[in-house]
Amino acid sequence: MLRQRILSALVLAPCAVLAVWFGSWAFIALAAVAGALMAWEWSRLCLGRFGADGLFLSMMSVLVVVLGAEAPVAGLTLAVGSAVTVPWIGRWDGRSPLWMAAGALYIGLPALSLVWLRGQGRETVFWLLLLVWATDIGAYAAGRAIGGPKLMPRVSPKKTWAGLAGGMVSAALVGGGAGLVYEISPTVLALLSALLAIVAQAGDLAESWVKRRFGVKDSSAIIPGHGGVLDRLDGLLAAAPVVAVICLAMGGGLAQWR
Repeated sequence: MLRQRILSALVLAPCAVLAVWFGSWAFIALAAVAGALMAWEWSRLCLGRFGADGLFLSMMSVLVVVLGAEAPVAGLTLAVGSAVTVPWIGRWDGRSPLWMAAGALYIGLPALSLVWLRGQGRETVFWLLLLVWATDIGAYAAGRAIGGPKLMPRVSPKKTWAGLAGGMVSAALVGGGAGLVYEISPTVLALLSALLAIVAQAGDLAESWVKRRFGVKDSSAIIPGHGGVLDRLDGLLAAAPVVAVICLAMGGGLAQWR
């Protein structure tokens, strides 16, 4: 499993890096495909099928991404409007329609945030991606090496407090390095990155809770060794909107923080 995870990461990570680097339609296309796949997974996860409501959610995800580049307010309106609309589409077979409403926000807001952040400069998205990846790697390594008390055993039995600390330290190192590269206070960016590591881990736990709620191990099997797109991006989905709000408060991406 570890070998599969590494091989998949070696294929997917360069695709993400190149899309961020080139930006424009390269990044929009990648985000749109990821959004549509996540909507497909969410529908199957929460409803046990992919029907008209799932198709609606997929189309919404793509449109939110496209709008996010030039008309982010329209994209936000679409995501919120879809959360209100999608519960009235499709059949439910005893499952709550509110799950699809939650999915519209869970997928739509991070997708919109990522596209908007790329418009503020590639350095912001690179920092975000690297800190989330560092959080995952640091948490895995520290959890395996140290072990100790479980973080939330009923939700994710393998996650430990040591793993959370390892993820925070790894993210802080990324933040400190980014601060030196972009001439921003390394201490401030390291502390902020450590806090965002907590947000990313919370996103991981939230997705694990949803899967446990529906008795599913992975959101899909589309990525060997990782499961589904939701499984791979759970931390990023939680951190991206938070970073977008911070950038709004700071007046733009990292380049404007100097």
